[in-house]
Amino acid sequence: MPTAPPESSPARLKEDAIGFVDALVIGLNATSPAYSLAAVIGPIAALVGVYAPGVLLASFVPMALIATAFFYLNRVDQDCGTTFSWVTRAMGPWAGWIGGWSIAMTGVLVVGSLADVGVRYGLYTVGLDAMADSTPIRMGLAVVLILLMTWLCVLGTDVSAKLQNGLIVAQVTALLVFAGVALARVYGDNAMEGGLHPSVSWLNPSGSGGAALSGGLLLGVFAYWGWESAVNLSEETKDGDSAPGRAGVWSTLILLATYISVGIAVVAFAGPAWLSENAEEEEAVFALLSTEVMGSWDWVVYFAVATSAVASTQTTIIPASRTALSMARRHALPQTFGHISPAHRTPDVSTWWVAGIAIVWYFGISAISENALFDSLTALSLLIAFYYALTGVACAVYHRRHLTESVRNLVLIGIGPVVGALLLLWLLALSIRDMANPENSYSGQAWLGVGPPLVIGISVLLAGVLTMFWWRAKDGRFWQEKAGLPDPDVVHGIRRAAADPDDLEG
Repeated sequence: MPTAPPESSPARLKEDAIGFVDALVIGLNATSPAYSLAAVIGPIAALVGVYAPGVLLASFVPMALIATAFFYLNRVDQDCGTTFSWVTRAMGPWAGWIGGWSIAMTGVLVVGSLADVGVRYGLYTVGLDAMADSTPIRMGLAVVLILLMTWLCVLGTDVSAKLQNGLIVAQVTALLVFAGVALARVYGDNAMEGGLHPSVSWLNPSGSGGAALSGGLLLGVFAYWGWESAVNLSEETKDGDSAPGRAGVWSTLILLATYISVGIAVVAFAGPAWLSENAEEEEAVFALLSTEVMGSWDWVVYFAVATSAVASTQTTIIPASRTALSMARRHALPQTFGHISPAHRTPDVSTWWVAGIAIVWYFGISAISENALFDSLTALSLLIAFYYALTGVACAVYHRRHLTESVRNLVLIGIGPVVGALLLLWLLALSIRDMANPENSYSGQAWLGVGPPLVIGISVLLAGVLTMFWWRAKDGRFWQEKAGLPDPDVVHGIRRAAADPDDLEG
């Protein structure tokens, strides 16, 4: 009599699907460098003038410190849920759950806007300005773009990496050409009226004064957001205990060089006065400068912003979907979110859910007004600062028994991440203060007596808390997990962390 076949094991994410360079590129593209820089350079210049490059330099500090925390936490726990898993291990399930919710919701809030920008500037690139300015056409194409990028994410991480590699080359090349031409015209005394020759003093962030500096940092810090997408792919990357963490750190370094070089070129060519006057144009600053700098080649700048936004549309889906997968397999969310496609070895259900909710949010918030869409992006700062700070604290708490073993451990695993977390919490407090004033919002209207971004940010976190209590009452298995400590051998590099993401080390 033939025996029944053994029960097949559940599908797992595809191991070794990508390498270090692929993870690095995905981390870079997730920040959307061209779009992010275009969006913040005007408002920062309005606050600090020629010291905008210095503010971008200072904004790098907390990001570098938190990137170090991601590196060391990933070394002992290669879980695609990153902050969710690490904070759960270090500080318990309640803190871990809300950290995971914050990551997932950042993707939901931003994907629609990124697709909108990608479509708008893609149409500008090919001269279809009328279509770009038509809201129905632009929004329809944005939804098509979201669905296309989601489909590519489901097809495979290696497929996504190939597309991302091409997009980063196109984006960086266009940015460097733009910066090079701008600087050449500056030194050829052919810049805009008010243009200046660059000075080393521009890199001094304190030259602008305290109040202006804090406001600039609020903008600058979040221009770096997104690099951790590389670490969300730790289970799918070769040398998953080291390569994703290194990719995250190197992403911040490359972003620093890109932001400062292009920032200097923009400030030098246009001058701080012009940038200040056009600060409210957001990513359109590059569009306004494109013809001034490139002449008939202005499409190069449009192309840079378009490829930046398109790439980030795809890479922003990755951390949200992987976090949902990690939460589901730990019973912190319904099991359906933990389904992995047997054919493609990707989290298909959670990926499509992220895209679907993002589309609904995009249409819903846009129905209020385009300014409300921008206000929802401003609310991202609350979620980003929160889960980054939570990760920095978790790093020190999780490694607490190893901090005094060496100066290196004390500085890189303990003091550095905690300092980064404190800086982000300070910026979070400043953000709340500024968002409370309706005049600081895009709509300029008050919701519940305060600015719309603050209402949106707090509502998202409150919805997370309510969802957490609801799921805790429905299925309490996740809340039985206890905070623990990393395996000492793993901390000391003797062996790699256990492959089983559900295995808590006591």
